[in-house]
Amino acid sequence: MTKTLHIDFVSDVVCPWCVVGLGGLEAALDTLKAEGVEAEIAFQPFELNPQMAPEGENIVEHIGRKYGSTPEQSAANRQMIRERAGEVGFDMRMDETSRIWNTFDAHRLLHWAGEASPDSQKALKQALFTTHFTQGASLTDAGVLTRAAETAGLDRAEAGEVLASGRSRPAVSAARVRT
Repeated sequence: MTKTLHIDFVSDVVCPWCVVGLGGLEAALDTLKAEGVEAEIAFQPFELNPQMAPEGENIVEHIGRKYGSTPEQSAANRQMIRERAGEVGFDMRMDETSRIWNTFDAHRLLHWAGEASPDSQKALKQALFTTHFTQGASLTDAGVLTRAAETAGLDRAEAGEVLASGRSRPAVSAARVRT
């Protein structure tokens, strides 16, 4: 008999450890399939930096300000994260020029995708991780976000409508209070 687990994965699309964690979770779930265990993952929003300005912030400056890390410590940490991401099959290209972005609109699109299906939401989550960590693109740019939605197999025009409207804003704002 197949058992289906429901997993709420609370994360931000600019969190490199969330990439590593998701990769590890998926690997563990793959091993459980032989035992008849399936899982449905629902991605819940968590904003690491909800007050981040639209232009974002350089990663070295951000990590230094937020955690007190020196540029050398930041570089060593990025290298360790790149290695860990590689272990789970993710091409992470963070360097000293990378930026941290406000992710509210990305979470709005993830909520919208989740309304369609868990698979759509997962595909968008992966596309947003790639957009940020592999391509280094701005997660505050509506064109970048709608391209990520299209890459995930979602309707780009509808994604644009979600961003242009207030759709998903109340749900994502309410999640700020829960997390």
